[in-house]
Amino acid sequence: MNTIRQKIETIMRDEGKSHFFSFGNFLFGISLFYRGMVKLREILYKKGVLKSKRLPCKVVSVGNLTAGGAGKTPVTLYLAKQLTHRGYKVTVISRGYGGGAEKRGGIVSNGQDILMGAEMAGDEPFLIARNLKNTPVIVGQNRFKAGMTAIKNFSPDVIILDDAFQHLQLERDIDLVLLDSRRPFGNGHLLPRGTLREPPSALLRGDAFIFTRSEPAISHFSLLTSHFLPPASHSFPASHTPYLCKLTRGKASDSESCHISMLKGRKTYAFSGIAKNDDFRRTVADLGCELVGFSEFPDHHRYSDEDFDSILRSANTTKADILATTEKDEVRIPHHFRFPLDLAVIGIEISFGEKADDFIRFIERQL
Repeated sequence: MNTIRQKIETIMRDEGKSHFFSFGNFLFGISLFYRGMVKLREILYKKGVLKSKRLPCKVVSVGNLTAGGAGKTPVTLYLAKQLTHRGYKVTVISRGYGGGAEKRGGIVSNGQDILMGAEMAGDEPFLIARNLKNTPVIVGQNRFKAGMTAIKNFSPDVIILDDAFQHLQLERDIDLVLLDSRRPFGNGHLLPRGTLREPPSALLRGDAFIFTRSEPAISHFSLLTSHFLPPASHSFPASHTPYLCKLTRGKASDSESCHISMLKGRKTYAFSGIAKNDDFRRTVADLGCELVGFSEFPDHHRYSDEDFDSILRSANTTKADILATTEKDEVRIPHHFRFPLDLAVIGIEISFGEKADDFIRFIERQL
């Protein structure tokens, strides 16, 4: 099963043409059917055949066009902190993909205490709850129901929907769409042949566009602005900034004196199970580590003892003196597991640079 999944994920990110009788063309056929269903659904909502519901407060959606890896979680955290700092009462709502509470919904955090672990809440909602103080976090497949739970329990001024661009069942006041500047449309194909969730024409629904990882590929910025984005929309370049959020030494962890420069020159064995493992591999290498090996797993992978046995064998073979993983992966590590090596947990912050004030002013005007 894992072999088939890996083959599909490889094809999804492949930019080349497939042979006529290839598995890639089989997936392309499915993607054509998927495109038809997506367009039909969008038309039904536009015509009012399918109805969207409205919550009795302001709603901001943070979403993207492709599957995973654009930076939604860092943007959600950034936006929640900025609005809270400006006096808004904020609640974050996420679907809770892969968590035990995804279907029935529930409160992950009341703003003071975390009430669910990662297995129930899902990776991203738990991570958001852990990083936000005084901001409740709620999960649920039914975002309207989750929103009403927020209204009843926390009376927010603003609800931030994490990963909701395709969630047309709920109206929103601002639709923020994230696009990876290097590959904004992946390989140009829809799921499952590519990573697009919708055709680029769906960008017409967006109010503002955040071009993440924009430093090396500003050329995409002008191309997309002129060809795909609504004329009245706003665009903001943003960059991903890695930081060392935790350094675990055996059973003890130190988050007070951590700085990313502590990793420079160390023989590092890294592992991750995220949408874009190659990005994390590059991040570790760019930090000045001596990257001696890397293990990659599927997105949202739940680690087993066997996985860590394999990682540690490889780390010992390569004579690594430290392990490194992402903040999202760290929440999926079983509590009972203790590493014999130091473990560096690397997080990502979003930065709008000189456009930071412009971005927040835009949000406040819309609200």
